[in-house]
Amino acid sequence: MSDAIKHECGIAMIRLLKPLEYYKEKYGSAFYGINKMYLMMEKQHNRGQDGAGFASIKLNMKPGERYISRVRSNKSQPIQDIFAQINERINTELTANSNLHTNVSEQKRDIPYLGEVYLGHVRYGTFGKNSIESVHPFLRQNNWMHRNLIVAGNFNMTNVNELFDNLIQLGQHPKDKTDTITVMEKIGHFLDDAVAKLYKEIKHEGYSKHEASPLIAARLNLAKILRKAAKNWDGGYAMAGMIGHGDAFVLRDPAGIRPAYFYKDDEVVVVASERPAIQTVFNVEFNDIKELDPGKAIIIKKDGSLKLKEILKPLPRKACSFERIYFSRGSDVEIYKERKNLGRLLFPEILKAISSDIQNTVFSYIPNTAETCFFGMVKEAQDYLNRKKEELILGEGSNITKERLHEILDIRPRIEKVAIKDAKLRTFITEDSSRDDLVAHVYDVTYGSVKESDNLVIIDDSIVRGTTLKKSILKMMDRLHPKTIVVVSSAPQIRFPDCYGIDMARLEDLVAFRAALALHKDNNTYDVIDEIYKKCKSQSNLEDSRIINFVNEVYNPFTDQQLSDKIAELLSPEDLKAAVKVIFQPVKNLHIACPKNLGDWYFTGDYPTPGGNRVVNRAFMNFYEGKKERAY
Repeated sequence: MSDAIKHECGIAMIRLLKPLEYYKEKYGSAFYGINKMYLMMEKQHNRGQDGAGFASIKLNMKPGERYISRVRSNKSQPIQDIFAQINERINTELTANSNLHTNVSEQKRDIPYLGEVYLGHVRYGTFGKNSIESVHPFLRQNNWMHRNLIVAGNFNMTNVNELFDNLIQLGQHPKDKTDTITVMEKIGHFLDDAVAKLYKEIKHEGYSKHEASPLIAARLNLAKILRKAAKNWDGGYAMAGMIGHGDAFVLRDPAGIRPAYFYKDDEVVVVASERPAIQTVFNVEFNDIKELDPGKAIIIKKDGSLKLKEILKPLPRKACSFERIYFSRGSDVEIYKERKNLGRLLFPEILKAISSDIQNTVFSYIPNTAETCFFGMVKEAQDYLNRKKEELILGEGSNITKERLHEILDIRPRIEKVAIKDAKLRTFITEDSSRDDLVAHVYDVTYGSVKESDNLVIIDDSIVRGTTLKKSILKMMDRLHPKTIVVVSSAPQIRFPDCYGIDMARLEDLVAFRAALALHKDNNTYDVIDEIYKKCKSQSNLEDSRIINFVNEVYNPFTDQQLSDKIAELLSPEDLKAAVKVIFQPVKNLHIACPKNLGDWYFTGDYPTPGGNRVVNRAFMNFYEGKKERAY
């Protein structure tokens, strides 16, 4: 993706179902779970590089023995950093006590991080400071084992203010007004309440205080706690948590916006944000891994039993389509096919843009994640040319010469790797004030790959802000002296902000929105912007369920083609010699290519939760009022 909207957070959970001695005997190490967690997190590193965290719980520890460990990092290589810290602690203990090398029970007692329940997180911070305090997992500590809570998630809530106020009404005094803190404290409140009630109930049955502890662990109803805590959540989330005594859970939002997959055998339960991470790390088949249904939670009790519980009534499924276009790794068999289909479905519009002149067209892509889509487009071009070749050969029949036959057979798409991304330079670009000159050098071009009479078709995953296209890619491509540059987006026009985890918060950052404003100015209809603002303002005090997305009215007067043409105009530098065309994927084709992930609110304004409409209207009001702040 040429525009830096970065990534999604990712979660990983592993519950070992056998004693640690089992893994020592079968796999040669009691650190089997830690090793697997490292791999699970690395295989999801694509989802976030701002921070990483790891937490573990040891089961059945005696009072006075440490049973919870946590380590977090916000360094430039956070996963490597946290596991370097873990490795250092392990080696320190092993060096100090040689008996630990062979005695697994002593290893468990004395070595931190070695346990049976593991939770990992890779973070992309959508907003706020990237301080260590913002890195998951979050820990809510208590001297009661059952009230210790560890939470990590891939989520954004649209109604943080409401959730914060709810906590105050419950008598709490939250230390921060973030969705992570409010979510954890809401779960923690009902966890505390449930433990207190169970303690009173068990004590009434005649058990001693000491005898109550294992009974609380056995009777604790995590599903009931989650139903109470999540009742008013509005957002997209895959939320994972562990309770001090060893229960664990993963909860997915009722619209299925954020992904979650799981696998279970007689040795482990594994949960992750991406299926290929599980498939690769545990060497299991595609069909062995299940998707967690929207609104449901995986509940893993201390005894290792697993149940799927409906926590919230499912909404119409609106799984995030950007997961398929960009965020998730393309090694998933379904995602790989879907991305190829996105490219295939784009070819008819590409053919129109080049007036069917394939022989004088070079096809390429913006590295690296647009490559699979490019493969699909090339395959469709080859199929198209095969049909044309067949027509030519059959048309000339027996009169065709050997030379003419080879001339026809040699017709094929001209494929070149025109753009080369300088990955090291990318991480250096941080400050807006010095960004422009640096952006111009993010990509290099392959000189000599294009002739002056050629069209150059170049595919990208999506066009969000268009900054890199205008300041880098188009200028670089123009150095090759093509006649026309056709920029192709495998995603539709991004018209609306996202409020469920992607860093697309401000309308004025979106090039499609800027194009619509420019068209209104061209047509002398810009006064509609004032009317839309008044409509949005009039809904400020309404409940979310009654709010209408009026920002749609910015786009309604214009066709997709009009917006695409204006985007091409806005993105073309004044000194560019080549003509520029921009092609976007139609929304209907997106749904054909990705039939299971129909969440498309950033393209259509069709938000899957009520809070989305409030957020988009707030984003418009922020734009109108000149406020450089987020709408959620």
